[in-house]
Amino acid sequence: MDLLRFTTAGSVDDGKSTLIGRLLYDSKSIFEDQLENIETLTEQRGEEHLNLSLLTDGLRAEREQGITIDVAYRYFATPRRKFIIADTPGHIQYTRNMVTGASTANLAIILIDARHGIVEQTLRHSFIASLLRIPHVVVCVNKMDLVDFSQETFDGIVSKYTGFASRLEIPDIKFIPISALHGDNVVEKSARMPWYQGSPLLYTLENTFIASDANLIDARFPVQLVIRPNDDANHDFRGYAGRIAGGVFKPGDPIVALPSGFTSRIKTLNGPDGPVAEAFAPMSAVITLENDIDISRGDVLVKPNNPPASTQDIEAMICWFSDKKLQPSGRYILRHTAAEMKALVKQVRYKIDINTLHKIETGLDNIAMNDIARIRLRTTAPLHADPYHRNRQTGSFILIDEATNATLAAGMIL
Repeated sequence: MDLLRFTTAGSVDDGKSTLIGRLLYDSKSIFEDQLENIETLTEQRGEEHLNLSLLTDGLRAEREQGITIDVAYRYFATPRRKFIIADTPGHIQYTRNMVTGASTANLAIILIDARHGIVEQTLRHSFIASLLRIPHVVVCVNKMDLVDFSQETFDGIVSKYTGFASRLEIPDIKFIPISALHGDNVVEKSARMPWYQGSPLLYTLENTFIASDANLIDARFPVQLVIRPNDDANHDFRGYAGRIAGGVFKPGDPIVALPSGFTSRIKTLNGPDGPVAEAFAPMSAVITLENDIDISRGDVLVKPNNPPASTQDIEAMICWFSDKKLQPSGRYILRHTAAEMKALVKQVRYKIDINTLHKIETGLDNIAMNDIARIRLRTTAPLHADPYHRNRQTGSFILIDEATNATLAAGMIL
């Protein structure tokens, strides 16, 4: 079975956590002790319906306030596919948490409250999904039970969202009317919305085709660890461990190590369970080469005829995470795959108005938490990178505070 990573997003109280709880509950993915705990908590709170949001809202503050604050990861499986869910916050204050949860997702579920329609956070999260190049988006119009399962309400939201999404780069968008509280169109098709001819949410998640989403053309292997056993029997062994970020590698393939430019051929290729005939993204592997060359953590193994761009001048979109503002001409640590180097902010070109998608070219010395901006960076060493739209792994980076080691921003290379 393959693995689908998906994230939920939406405004506060749109029902994200309840939807995830309903998916887990109706797909029989909840342990008995978890269910008993949720039933007890629901009874203590005097609520009429089983509060499935408590399955993901694990922080005490989340349960007290009734909102999601941190990213909650949940795992479940059906006979067709395995899933990792990132339940992300809807409040604007926690946009950075939404970016973190969505950064590795194959698919995004964006919830819209049928009573309120499209709101600011709907636009914000949709833009972030487009910025992060999430290829599949499922727009779930929730709480249809509170609008009498009205087709007119659903069609109006679909029409308005489609108009906005035409300005985004999302190749696959689907719309599903649901009631997470009652389970309509979540796992089973709802009898109360016969006008909806599409599939329920779980079927859509099981059958979304993701095999073509990974970049299998540009071979990229960032080295995370050089393996040198200390025992006498393997004293000559030198392996390079990492996670393949793109392309396909096979024994006998010629490779180039960047930044040194030394060449060799792949001698053996090992996966988690032993030797493999080929390895491709996003597999973890250990590569050995036919001859010893100088390779260390942060280097990248690529094919000779298809190297990435090597440059010290980077243009990127960033989402600022920190309450410390971006410093014009500020110096930061840039971490790209397994490589680290220092970087200087050369220019802040503009920031984005999430509501209109317009560029704002004033107040650029005031990039603060949750702002999205386009900047230019100069690094102290060449960066071997691809554009983010081509490879999400080799096209992304984070900026780190030199003094505190705190993560300040996530960046997408243009």
